[in-house]
Amino acid sequence: MGNLNFQELGLAAGTPVGTSLIDAHAGGVGVIESMPVSDSSQKEDDKEDICHRMVLVCGTSTCHMVVSQNKVFIPGVWGPFWSAMLPEYWLTEGGQSATGALLDYILNNHVAAPHLANRAASQSISTFELLNKMLESMMNESKAPFLAILTEDLHVLPDFHGNRSPMADPVSKGVLCGLTLDSGEKRLALLYLATVQSIAYGTRQIVEHCNSHGHKYLCLLTAAPSSVDYAGCTITLPRESESILLGAAILGVVVAKKYSGLRNVTRALNSTGQ
Repeated sequence: MGNLNFQELGLAAGTPVGTSLIDAHAGGVGVIESMPVSDSSQKEDDKEDICHRMVLVCGTSTCHMVVSQNKVFIPGVWGPFWSAMLPEYWLTEGGQSATGALLDYILNNHVAAPHLANRAASQSISTFELLNKMLESMMNESKAPFLAILTEDLHVLPDFHGNRSPMADPVSKGVLCGLTLDSGEKRLALLYLATVQSIAYGTRQIVEHCNSHGHKYLCLLTAAPSSVDYAGCTITLPRESESILLGAAILGVVVAKKYSGLRNVTRALNSTGQ
């Protein structure tokens, strides 16, 4: 930066300034080395092990990111982009256009939502925590063998905002199948579960699609466990939930030259997951 830029920002001349990243890419930097100790026995100089991890950065939408040493072109998946997230690696990026936003839409447009929100507030828990408790109780009351079977007659196609990956269809539409006239809280809980399941199956579809075109994912790293329970991979939950903020901090450490290279910083500052 020139002296004029430093003056405009109120910084001393010569202050190191790090590069910026797209928010999801910063999130990838913040969690991609968050492997459990038992799974991190690979050699420090192993450049391939990191290529078997898919990072999910979840919010209103979800980005599915993986790096590779060679270019991998996948229909319906963005990239490959050279050094876009990690230096000297190709980045490919899939995604779901609406995940957190879809859950908000489903919950906020249900007649039982206001009463449910009041109940959650009275217990000092989130609406999602209350819904999860309700589902556990419903499973126990019905003597269901496992939670997922509660929605055997209720299905959601989550493409309410198009399908980013793997169909790359911006005009795709969402579907709710199995609705009844029941407008109670328990029915909302089932609709919530079906929506979470649909998001999870969307992630599974992306994983299988990418693996069939040259990648080999063995582990998913995500801060949203409920959205990937059906993905068919080992799931690692980083200790740090604010992955984007951590990734931005890592970039600052790199420019401060406290470590030699970005990957050494990610190894040092990523919080080991489980």
